[in-house]
Amino acid sequence: MNVPGICAVIGSGTMGPGIAALLARHGADVRLNDISREALDRAESACTAAAGALDQLGTPVTEGGSVSFELDAAAALDSAELVIEAVPEEIGLKRRVLEQIEAAVGTDVVIATNTSGIPISDMAAAMEHPQRLIGMHWSNPPHLIPMIEVIRGERTDSAVETATVAIVEALGYKAVMEKEVPGFVENRVLYAIMRECLSLLEQGVATQEDIDTCVKWGIGYKLAVIGPMRLLDMAGLDIYSSVSGYLNPDLSDEKGISPMVTKLTEQNRLGMKTGDGMYPYAEGEVAAKRTDILRGLVTVRKALSEITPV
Repeated sequence: MNVPGICAVIGSGTMGPGIAALLARHGADVRLNDISREALDRAESACTAAAGALDQLGTPVTEGGSVSFELDAAAALDSAELVIEAVPEEIGLKRRVLEQIEAAVGTDVVIATNTSGIPISDMAAAMEHPQRLIGMHWSNPPHLIPMIEVIRGERTDSAVETATVAIVEALGYKAVMEKEVPGFVENRVLYAIMRECLSLLEQGVATQEDIDTCVKWGIGYKLAVIGPMRLLDMAGLDIYSSVSGYLNPDLSDEKGISPMVTKLTEQNRLGMKTGDGMYPYAEGEVAAKRTDILRGLVTVRKALSEITPV
């Protein structure tokens, strides 16, 4: 299956521009919609940057692709063959947007939500045709991370899942098919890691710099080549049983939000978006860090594409 010829992406925030850029790279006429011209202006710059990153990656170009920036949702949805909802993670907002989408497109059009973890069935509860809603969770940055989680809701049609997987594969990405669970697989694993790291930092076990170094080179380096299930086999299940027997009871089981994160959030120290968070950022440093991160992701993806997965 090819990428659908006309795609609408509703929401131009963190994820929308990268999604649109990749779809256009594969020949789609993409309409990126948002409710303000300022948001669309930012999205246009982000799309240009994403296209540049795809150039660095050497992603082939399929002729005919384009991205337009639409304030009018009806214009964005007109004749769309695939709709991807990418508005902020508020279930009330998502339900309203999905209702608008459903009223504007044909009953055979796949509607995908890029939610990071809200159950698909909860969002589909008020839809007239809930069988065509499916989770299509892209990882950030979406134009560089070649994996998409595909999540069926309780009433999602199996044909919609099949079509969505085919689209993911047409993009050259890996599709991960999952059952519905809050957070899905990626964020459940990621947040477990971050919870433990925050706990270690709050206990004064190590600095944020040393924790980042340990995870990047001690864990991330390995996991980039070998997944955790295969790593169990490589290490030996007997070793895992021995270590987890004494270690698991001591791991963080915090059910709330990290006190450190709560304090920083109350101080509006939100990270790169405010110039201060887990780390302080000097003037101009945020842009430089983002550039370094994107360059690193391109380099690592190129390297990983040259090896046989373990």
